[in-house]
Amino acid sequence: MSKICDKCGLPKELCICETIAKEKEKIRVFNEKKRYGKTVTIIEGLSKDIDAKKILKQMKQKLACGGTIKNNNIELQGEHKTRIKNILISLGFQEDQIEIL
Repeated sequence: MSKICDKCGLPKELCICETIAKEKEKIRVFNEKKRYGKTVTIIEGLSKDIDAKKILKQMKQKLACGGTIKNNNIELQGEHKTRIKNILISLGFQEDQIEIL
């Protein structure tokens, strides 16, 4: 027997919670200088309903960089603002919800 989602009551294979959460998000993407002049690209505004680890893994693969999750924000090593919007759209986020600063 398959597991049932606590929020929507559907089996995990048919769960739509993450899809609904992606439609409600307002995501901000910006760069920040860290120690020794290193640039980090930060993606903030992801809710707890979205699997940030899964998104981080796909971003790191597509951008060929390192990254981590801090305070529910995704931090990617390097300057990737120009490429992130297209990747987020391919992951299921709406174009008008993504703000590049």
